[in-house]
Amino acid sequence: MVGLGVVFCLENPSFAEEEPESAGAVGGTSISLSPVSNVLQLSSNSTYNNKFEVKNEGDSNMEIEVYAAPYSYIYSEEEDSYKLGFSKENNFTQISRWVSFKDAGGNWTKDRPTYNIKAKDSLEIEYRIVTPDNIPAGGQYAVIFAHTLTGTIASNGIKTEASPGLVLFGRSIEGEAITKAEINDLKIDKSFDQNGTVKSDFYASAKVKNVGNIDFNAAGKLKVDSIIGFSNYETPDDRGRVSVIPESELSVYDEWEDSPSFGIYHVSWTVTAADETQTIEKIVFVNPLPLIIISILLLTFIVVMLIMFIRRRKVRQSKMAV
Repeated sequence: MVGLGVVFCLENPSFAEEEPESAGAVGGTSISLSPVSNVLQLSSNSTYNNKFEVKNEGDSNMEIEVYAAPYSYIYSEEEDSYKLGFSKENNFTQISRWVSFKDAGGNWTKDRPTYNIKAKDSLEIEYRIVTPDNIPAGGQYAVIFAHTLTGTIASNGIKTEASPGLVLFGRSIEGEAITKAEINDLKIDKSFDQNGTVKSDFYASAKVKNVGNIDFNAAGKLKVDSIIGFSNYETPDDRGRVSVIPESELSVYDEWEDSPSFGIYHVSWTVTAADETQTIEKIVFVNPLPLIIISILLLTFIVVMLIMFIRRRKVRQSKMAV
């Protein structure tokens, strides 16, 4: 379970549809946060104390605010896909409302406390999770953001800000944890660059939907073999993997980028998620024209050689008959 992402340059990062980053450098603002994630085993009516470190890596003093936001995915009809957002609450993001922070005065608060960090200095911030009397079964997901309030002003007059985040992965030890996946739309096709030119003839994709109540990893394995059995490409173990949280459907994909300009290949694409596995196979012809020309020339050569052999044999038979 890993949280990845980018730095936000937004007026209100809590509505960003991107994933949180552990560090950010925007303009003259440079900030990092560690650790980047925390996995918790949760029970009802319990208190969990923890802390994280925020480092000001810039050359000027910095003011930040800290807050917790839901970690969920929102469906986009326009793009027909799910995007990560930090404003939608559901049954699996309640943990964002259970988080409080120790402010600069030593008091616990659920509001957005502010802190000042000197240049090249770091600050340790304590946070607390207090669960209610009854918590839902399955997973709980939130992000703790350290949002800069003293961002720089760019040449176009826009204020730039950074918001690195710590992802909370909570797992309830009460109730039934249901790990269930649906795998759909397995495809092996071409990929194209921004100009519409074919980038690769070996692009595999699939959609994995989490219909359970706990997150799981989904992984894809693309395998390309020549028609004579030689292995040309196989998805590395560190690629084609994604963490899918409940009520989301994410894409798993991989491609063989440095593929040859022509050939005939046997391609398989296997996707595994939770206890589900699906595989599709396909014969891919890459720019077959050179192969056709080579085949015609080879066939022509064989025919010519065969004709010459037959003629020579007839000449020998005629000489022997005389």
